[in-house]
Amino acid sequence: MSYKDFFDKLEDSLEGSTHLDELANANHDPFRILISTIISARTRDQNTRKVTKRLFNKYKTPEEIANLSEEELQDLIYEAGFYRAKAKHIKETSQIIHEKYNGKVPRDFEKLMELPGVGRKTANCTLAYAFQIPAICVDTHVYRISNRLGWTQSKNPKQTEKKLKHLIPKDQWIRINRLFVKFGQQICLPNNPKHEICPVEDICPKDFSMEQK
Repeated sequence: MSYKDFFDKLEDSLEGSTHLDELANANHDPFRILISTIISARTRDQNTRKVTKRLFNKYKTPEEIANLSEEELQDLIYEAGFYRAKAKHIKETSQIIHEKYNGKVPRDFEKLMELPGVGRKTANCTLAYAFQIPAICVDTHVYRISNRLGWTQSKNPKQTEKKLKHLIPKDQWIRINRLFVKFGQQICLPNNPKHEICPVEDICPKDFSMEQK
């Protein structure tokens, strides 16, 4: 089975959309996608949706958000994990985008990585979801499922990303995060995965050794 066939099989079996999918399909606003990805770290999807909607219903541009105080931002995003640190990063990132990039989110990985609160996951998600630039966004679902499938035997997300880039054809990179997030939320759960309804049960090695160390 090719990787494309594998992802096609997952796509046919999964329901709904991820939060970033919804944002990308709704307006392709790179700034909203970037900020929402910063908010999403260690935060449930439902809270990320709620916080992002509340923030952008009131303030839509980097300039508007940069002009808020950290306390005002904290009040808007308090359901997010580590909301105080995120408020600081969101304000600083908004200011840089407004002043240095004329209000436009950069389409470059290295420039994104220079922004406060932006790591590899956020930079890659922004490239993939906002600009449709091939990138592999490794979150907890991508990391866990890639190891379970035996595609990687990595100890951190950066190693996972590097290995997946060697394995997966570039034209399939963008699909990995979108499908593995849904797969990880609906079927390939962290605990007690639903083998009985798994669409790739026949090729899954059920390798949980990495999780037991």
